[in-house]
Amino acid sequence: MKKCNVGGQAVIEGVMMKNEDRLAVAVRKSDGDIELQEKVLSSWIKSKGIDKMPFARGAFVLIESMVEGVKALNFSADFFEDEEEEKKGALDKFFDKVFGDKASEVAIYISVAISIMLTVVLFILLPTFIGGLINGITDNVIALNLVEGIARVGLFVAYVYLISFNSDIKRVYQYHGAEHKTIHCYENGLELTPENAAGFTRIHTRCGTNFMFVVLIISMLMFSLFGWPNPFMRVLYRLALLPVVAGISYEIIRLAAKSDTPLLKPLMWPGLMLQKITTREPDNSQLEVAIAALKAVVEEKKAANETSVEGEACEG
Repeated sequence: MKKCNVGGQAVIEGVMMKNEDRLAVAVRKSDGDIELQEKVLSSWIKSKGIDKMPFARGAFVLIESMVEGVKALNFSADFFEDEEEEKKGALDKFFDKVFGDKASEVAIYISVAISIMLTVVLFILLPTFIGGLINGITDNVIALNLVEGIARVGLFVAYVYLISFNSDIKRVYQYHGAEHKTIHCYENGLELTPENAAGFTRIHTRCGTNFMFVVLIISMLMFSLFGWPNPFMRVLYRLALLPVVAGISYEIIRLAAKSDTPLLKPLMWPGLMLQKITTREPDNSQLEVAIAALKAVVEEKKAANETSVEGEACEG
């Protein structure tokens, strides 16, 4: 089995796949055709050498991935907007007037910033408030941090479960499953066909769901080291430690993807189980979309390797 650094993301009626230097988004349009967008990745992290800095790189990789993810989502969403929705509102006109040709790019970064703020509110501020509710019952630091950590995990699981009842999210979860199955097929060296990919599990170690769950667990351990100060200091500590938590979690996911270290299995298990919610069994048409996206990055990489361009997509 190959150990690959190919990853992806489900989008609206499609899949985004990327390797070290290429990205492709495949979308099934309403007329049944597959639209494919391909591009060469230009990584600020790589240009500055940050990708070679263990533990420091995790937070930067996360932000860069979020930006690419939002771009892929916007690309897929463009195919399903009604004519009425395509008409620009006051906010769109304001952005166009202020930022001109850069309006779309600015909107993407604002979307990422809003996503980060909502994450902080839902998974940092709210859990620490819930933990503080039992402060009058006990002043045991371990108990208070444990309650906060359990609240954080519970909110995350409840969130991904509740949104799974939305019909559109169900479709996204199916494409998420198609993404994983297709990567498994490639890693196992089989021809990329819907029939071959369908036989693989939709659970994968290198998944954003795993990363998020590892973040939740590491944050619980890390935050416990700073006791239980007043609410302001608790929030300050947690925000300041987020890059550290992200960096540690990223290295754990990288290590787990490259090896079958038994010590990491208990840490990875909750995230793997949660993928049973965040993925659904795809049909062949969805697998075809995932395969189109994956072929666009791995076949390009193979062609580059054959012409002596540096870099390997997989080790194996």
